[in-house]
Amino acid sequence: MTSDFLVIGSGIAGLSFALEACRHGTVTVITKGETRHSNTAWAQGGIASVLTDELRDEGDTVEKHIADTLDAGAGLCHEPTARMIIGKGDKAVQLLIERGVHFDREHDHYHLGKEGGHSHRRILHAKDTTGREVARALIEAVHAEPNITVLEHHFAIDLITSSKLGAVAVDRILGAYVLDKASGEVKVMRSDRVVLATGGCGKVYLYTTNPDSATGDGVALGWRAGAAVANMEFIQFHPTCFYNPGAVGPEARSFLVSEAVRGEGGILINAKGEDFIKKVDARGSLAPRDIVARAIDGEIKKTGAPCVFLDVTHKAKGYMQEHFPYIYQTLLKFGLDCEKEPIPVVPAAHYQCGGLKTDATGKTNIRGLFAVGEVGCTGLHGANRLASNSLLEAAVVADNALEEIMRLYPPGKEVGNPPEIPEWEHGDTAEPDELVVIYHNWDEIRRLMQDYVSIARTDNRLRRAAARVKNLKREVKEFYWGHRVNSDILELRNLVTVAALIVECALRRKESRGLHFTMDHPESDERCLSDTVIRKF
Repeated sequence: MTSDFLVIGSGIAGLSFALEACRHGTVTVITKGETRHSNTAWAQGGIASVLTDELRDEGDTVEKHIADTLDAGAGLCHEPTARMIIGKGDKAVQLLIERGVHFDREHDHYHLGKEGGHSHRRILHAKDTTGREVARALIEAVHAEPNITVLEHHFAIDLITSSKLGAVAVDRILGAYVLDKASGEVKVMRSDRVVLATGGCGKVYLYTTNPDSATGDGVALGWRAGAAVANMEFIQFHPTCFYNPGAVGPEARSFLVSEAVRGEGGILINAKGEDFIKKVDARGSLAPRDIVARAIDGEIKKTGAPCVFLDVTHKAKGYMQEHFPYIYQTLLKFGLDCEKEPIPVVPAAHYQCGGLKTDATGKTNIRGLFAVGEVGCTGLHGANRLASNSLLEAAVVADNALEEIMRLYPPGKEVGNPPEIPEWEHGDTAEPDELVVIYHNWDEIRRLMQDYVSIARTDNRLRRAAARVKNLKREVKEFYWGHRVNSDILELRNLVTVAALIVECALRRKESRGLHFTMDHPESDERCLSDTVIRKF
């Protein structure tokens, strides 16, 4: 199959790009599940942007949004990138509105929320299911475009580059090998312009707010193809994941209680009812996420309690039902009325601030390969993402990526004759007892990452993790080459790759900064004010 543009992923980044690219050529969008099951669809909070003068919060400016972003990023944000992306926020929001996204309004203005690290109200939202609303509108728009083909249940196995086929003068993208999960057939998808928009890697940890599909596929695909990776040590743990021991089902285990709840007055307390965050930061429950997550982790370890609590019982009766209906009803489904009792919460892996190293257009070091959204590391987030900057980045960089592709690699101007791409060679079929080992390895990766490479780290824990991950990589490699590929093997392969990258980046940073906190190097070191960049040789 050949198309002018190949997009891998179906969240806000991939679909926004596809909707612009289809005006210039044919677009194929592949997603390993259903289109609506993206990381974007799980986003509750909203999209941060300073709107035009008559719509913005009084006194807010683009400069203040930039300042809040730089402050949260702990010295590692690329300021020119932050200025460019945040400066285009209003345009990106207007484009989403034109595509059918309905943000909440209050009289003649949009209702703007406030989240941790923001100095003003600037979060556009659709109740507490903003991501679902964004996904709905973009999916409808994509299906209305005849130049876009969407292939669900298609899993990208590996990228195809010229260097892999023996041409090493200029490494360029040629397409991807893709598993059709329904038929088991592996297809060659040919394109000189490939956009990775696969989201993050939360499932590499035992506790995560991410959907089950967040297995780091894009980072692993890019890394194996030779793309540089940056800052994977910075994994953001959301402070308030619903603590529901013994729960069954992904929603019960990974239910996020949006930061917007704290923005509207929710207070984190311990079992004694104390506002313990105030002892750490004057901003209390609205401090940036890295500070709040570490404070919760410290409180749990100090007291031995299994969780802390998010208290909204002081709000007026009916407030949560009106403003956060999805959160209220979901908690009620699990037997908790948050208007009457505090919500038990724990930190959980939420967002990767690193990824494939790109510039502000999503361009990687491989010609024709772009990474947009959470899978890419533009430098906007630095060492810690400011809340609700992620949807903004995805929308803006998707637009930038198309402009750059049309400047450098417009359809119809391919250089040289494309080399012949060999068909995929299948391995043998896995025996049932060996599949059990695959599932065991999946669980082991997530547990060791949770225990050794989560909120608080040490050199000893990281070295232990590195040694075990090395062995797991060898075992997974044997499974991969010895058996016919399926989703389980592919996700396991990607998980172990991403786990190794996180550990390697964490071992290299001998300081504590933003989301990377190590007890062996508890202070920040000004000599470490640079990205952690690793390349495959």
